[in-house]
Amino acid sequence: MKYQIRKVDEAKGIVQITTTDERWYQLGDKFYPSSTWIADHYPKGIGFYKWLADKGWNEAEAIKNAAGDKGSKVHHAIEDLLKGKELKMDDKYYNETLEKDEELTPEEWHCVMTFKEWHEEFKPEKVLGIEVSGVEPSIGFGGTIDFICLKDGEIWIIDFKTSANIWKSHELQVSSYKKLLTCIELPKEVALKQVRIAILQLGYTRNKTKQFKFTEIEDKFPLFLHAKAIWEEENGDKQPSQKEYPLKIQL
Repeated sequence: MKYQIRKVDEAKGIVQITTTDERWYQLGDKFYPSSTWIADHYPKGIGFYKWLADKGWNEAEAIKNAAGDKGSKVHHAIEDLLKGKELKMDDKYYNETLEKDEELTPEEWHCVMTFKEWHEEFKPEKVLGIEVSGVEPSIGFGGTIDFICLKDGEIWIIDFKTSANIWKSHELQVSSYKKLLTCIELPKEVALKQVRIAILQLGYTRNKTKQFKFTEIEDKFPLFLHAKAIWEEENGDKQPSQKEYPLKIQL
């Protein structure tokens, strides 16, 4: 079954619930939609719909799932790197579509290499958070920030992407993380620092020299709120589907 329940903050009791086409964050007995799910309700533009018409629904879904698996494996490998682990080419990471551990593909390994290239150039001064999850209950959404670091006296919120393009939904997503930061506990000495947001595209082959693209994003949180209004119109009082299933079946 395509669902996943994962505790992302033991202390606060935050649980992330993922099904085939939804993602929720649970805090206590309340459920909040993910910022990614909300941002995806922003109009995608004529270019996307031309691509969808060209590929067809089934192929487009297969491409989306493959891209999601690639991004997930690369994210987990980068998380290990940031925690000080030395990566080996035969290290295995979980493929959610195939539901098994597997080695990084050459393309995924290249993405990790380009992260190292970016890290050596950007030189974060202090890591403040890796895969940090939180919930903004007053507005009503949850999210997981890939990377929070300190650089030149400023806080940077950085979202990792393995896609060739930055879509408007990506900008809304990372803009929501800036708001989410107010609900996350940070060291006191950085609590009042300037906050900047960016997207880091890994394995970016359109560049001839650097194989990554680092883009600072203008805060578009007001647009995120419009996307949330669309989400609410489409989903209403929707909650995660909860059904009871037997663990075993036998005739």
